[in-house]
Amino acid sequence: MAARQRASLRLPPEVNRALYVRNLPFKITAEEMYDIFGKFGAIRQIRLGNASDTRGTAFVVYEDIFDAKNAVDHLSGFNVCGRYLVVLYYQQTKMQKRLDTEREQKELADMRQKLGLDSGDRGLDLSSK
Repeated sequence: MAARQRASLRLPPEVNRALYVRNLPFKITAEEMYDIFGKFGAIRQIRLGNASDTRGTAFVVYEDIFDAKNAVDHLSGFNVCGRYLVVLYYQQTKMQKRLDTEREQKELADMRQKLGLDSGDRGLDLSSK
């Protein structure tokens, strides 16, 4: 019966099996992550961020999309070691746009430095026009 109800349930388009988790304690282990997120269903994979800019984040991939939805519904705002988790559905297009924007800003800064345009408009008097 539950399988029939799940099959007829329509989910929003952003719902998927991969979750992006932020605001994790830096000292959390993969075993603790499995304990927290495993209560909502079978987990395929957990990836903890270990670089300086990715610490405190993780990706959790569930076997079933409904388990992932249940985890987001119950764990967003969950307190772990004094920190409130931010659990979101992973959206590759948004992440790729952010990475592209950061790369373009870096290229622009490098080109400005190379051409000696670091001052921008500060050196020009634009009020006389």
